[in-house]
Amino acid sequence: MTVLDELKRLAAAEDFFRVLGVPYDPQVLNVARLHILRRMGAYLADTAAQDEGDATRQREMCRAQLQRAYDDFTRSTPISERVFKVHKDAVRPAHSGFVGLSELTQPGDET
Repeated sequence: MTVLDELKRLAAAEDFFRVLGVPYDPQVLNVARLHILRRMGAYLADTAAQDEGDATRQREMCRAQLQRAYDDFTRSTPISERVFKVHKDAVRPAHSGFVGLSELTQPGDET
């Protein structure tokens, strides 16, 4: 079983930290657990950790990416980091939905 297979079987965020040997502050984890795991997944997607290879190297890569994701949320907040769509949409300019009258007529439709 690969490290990624082992991680897929875990249920709680605390289990990820325990299995990978990353220390954590329970207060940080209680506030940002889903954000941390999502960010870790994004970091792993950008690395070679997905490749089959040396199990020790793969475990270390996963540990480093979990630590990196956790550190992001010790220095910032989930809202500031904007991992989830709802947070990204909160700062996106609203679309006005305005349609000008000139856009409603077809060319040559002069009445």
